[in-house]
Amino acid sequence: MNLFSIRRPAPSLDDLVLDTQHDDPSSESLMPTVARPPQVFVRGQGSWLWDSDDRAYLDFSQGNGANSLGHSPQVLIKALNDQTQALINPGVGLHNRAQLNLVDRLCHRTGSDQAYLLNSGAEACEAAIKLARKWGQLHRGGAYRIISASNGCHGRSFAALAASAGTLENRFEPQLPGFSHVPFNDLPALHAAVDAQTVAIMLEPIQGAGVTPATERYLKGVERLCRELGILLILDEVQTGLGRYGTLLAEQQYGVRADIITLGKGLGGGVPLAALLARGKACCFEVGELEGTHHGNALMASAGAAVLDTVLEHGFLEHVRESGLYLGEGLTRLAYRYDHGQLRGQGLMWGLTLSDDSADAVVSAALQEGLILNAPQPDCLRFTPALTVSKSNIDEMLLRLARAFSRVRTAQLQCRKGIAV
Repeated sequence: MNLFSIRRPAPSLDDLVLDTQHDDPSSESLMPTVARPPQVFVRGQGSWLWDSDDRAYLDFSQGNGANSLGHSPQVLIKALNDQTQALINPGVGLHNRAQLNLVDRLCHRTGSDQAYLLNSGAEACEAAIKLARKWGQLHRGGAYRIISASNGCHGRSFAALAASAGTLENRFEPQLPGFSHVPFNDLPALHAAVDAQTVAIMLEPIQGAGVTPATERYLKGVERLCRELGILLILDEVQTGLGRYGTLLAEQQYGVRADIITLGKGLGGGVPLAALLARGKACCFEVGELEGTHHGNALMASAGAAVLDTVLEHGFLEHVRESGLYLGEGLTRLAYRYDHGQLRGQGLMWGLTLSDDSADAVVSAALQEGLILNAPQPDCLRFTPALTVSKSNIDEMLLRLARAFSRVRTAQLQCRKGIAV
């Protein structure tokens, strides 16, 4: 058979018409892995987003906390523009100045000995698990088990998913072996779970899924337990690190010191960047054991340096703490007014428990009011505004949230009365 004789039909004139870019492209070609509203967003500035109809939205999710400095901050635009003109990615097998600068500064500011740059928080958690198991091979007779907490979330890649204990509809069984989960803030349960094959305990200082903080007694007890039993403490600070908690790292608030720390989300200020930090004997990776095509590329590293510089500016973290208190006080008043439940959090990461499983309805109603929120659980709203958020932004958010609560309450009352809504 002559394969060259098998030809596609000649295109018609209609086939030759170039595809035109529509103002509102369809989402039909996008895999439906995330539930998204129909709005198409086209620009952002600070705490605000605009859709393709030029309607403004106040964003108190900020990409689940990834946009630490808000949308399109000038410091990030300048850093990326300057680095793009100089060098983007020389390759994983070569050093670049931006990479070396960022890892050096991260180590200096966090009291770490080594750092490695990755693309996402899930990747950083995967790397932390690998590093712990490598340490177990060297120092604990091949121990490999990782203990984590119920309702924790460390990412969606396979090892990170196995370390997580959330309620995902599909965990893509079979899960990877070597992981166990115990109740959060339960030190006796954690102690009982440790055995000879345990190499590390992996925890979030604040569980992002429900914004549930570890108690100081618990986290200090975990650190003490790790030291007594000779195992590693891994703190997943993907959500809490880089100022979200009011300090550079949440561990500083608790007065503990982890062996391995993961950073993500806010480190890149909205671009894909994460970091793995290691201290002491936990620094045991060797050549060839961890690498990735875009790991430590100059462009993303320059963004991380710009974010770190900003967060470390005089008065920045004090602003986060003050704004966090102001936001917490406002949410407390609103929760009391609408008979909602407990408010949890610190800094600029808060979770509000609702009186029923109406979180998705509130998020939808808030969107109609021009407010973007996140519902990590059916009865919980999460607030992760830009670390640069102003008091006027907070006041405006509270007004819009109150209207969203009223919308949902009215709809609920009408449903109970049998009125179509």
